[in-house]
Amino acid sequence: MAVSLAAASSCKIRLRLSRCRTLCSKPPENGSPSALEPRPRKDPSARSVLLFPGQGSQFVGMGRGLLRYPNVPEMFEAAKKILGYDLLSLCLNGPEEELTKTVHCQPAVFVTSLAAVERLNHQNPKAIEMCVAAAGFSVGEFAALVFSGAMSFAGALYAVKVRAEAMQAASELAPSGMMSVVGKAQANYKQACLEAQEHCRSLGIEEPVCAVATYLFPNGRVIAGHHQALDYLQQNARRLHFLRTKMLPVGGAFHTELMSAAAEPLADVLRQLEVRRPEINVYSNVDGKRYMSDSHVRRQLTRQLTAPVKWEQTLHEMFERTRGERFPRAYEVGPGRQLGATLQRCNRKAYDGYVHVDAAEDDER
Repeated sequence: MAVSLAAASSCKIRLRLSRCRTLCSKPPENGSPSALEPRPRKDPSARSVLLFPGQGSQFVGMGRGLLRYPNVPEMFEAAKKILGYDLLSLCLNGPEEELTKTVHCQPAVFVTSLAAVERLNHQNPKAIEMCVAAAGFSVGEFAALVFSGAMSFAGALYAVKVRAEAMQAASELAPSGMMSVVGKAQANYKQACLEAQEHCRSLGIEEPVCAVATYLFPNGRVIAGHHQALDYLQQNARRLHFLRTKMLPVGGAFHTELMSAAAEPLADVLRQLEVRRPEINVYSNVDGKRYMSDSHVRRQLTRQLTAPVKWEQTLHEMFERTRGERFPRAYEVGPGRQLGATLQRCNRKAYDGYVHVDAAEDDER
């Protein structure tokens, strides 16, 4: 660990992602005439928020359209030193089964998402300058924190590496998985999980796990746990008022107690890294609330491993506004459009200002 952490510390990439932004700029010094005047109110529709995707959004070829932008080649070169393998080659060429592995896809999504921010900064620098908030889905939270200035690129990437390895190891301790569920209004997800746990006990499984791992949108959930529990839910979907179920291509029950073995390795590396309070609002997956301090960041990132991702609640917090006020523009930066789809289900008016910053083909001429 010490060697890799030293490699991360030596990588000095001056990303422009976390530079001071207009809406977070330092106020005038006391005594100057402008300090006594009210600051001009910004048009809410000119503001922006950034959404960073998580594991499951990766695909072979991502990053191909980003290499021409400043800092991006350096980011992938730094990743090669920190991770010990050629992440860029894996993103561009696969093979898919390797890219999909937890140990590879989490760093890949993290780096590619921040590379997409460089693209946004090149195409629309005002979107970066006027950004007031950011949130990331699961591992995407690390990218949001780097963008906000709370963590360095290299330090956060090393933490993601440790996190991914620890989660991979934890997932191999028990056959488990994750399943997306869309239910009717009368669906009772907690009761369904309790039934599935009882079924597992009848099969001789001690301390079975089955719980909501993600709150996506109204009546949209991800449930995670032992395979036998998920099989039970699929077999009884109609009786449980589930309209649609789909197993996710992941190898573990992330954001449940089955990830508890991964908590200490991540907590240990976070204690060693420099962490600051974010310069803009960044929202925690654990409760959908803003990070308030460096210790808060460390604590919540560790808790996030075993706590459900409250993405629906996060979106409500991010897009809360006074009546009649327009929504900020929302940019999904990184591979996939899943976060845009959840925003559409949670808040159709906010979705009107949604933009996806592609991480694949370069559309500039």
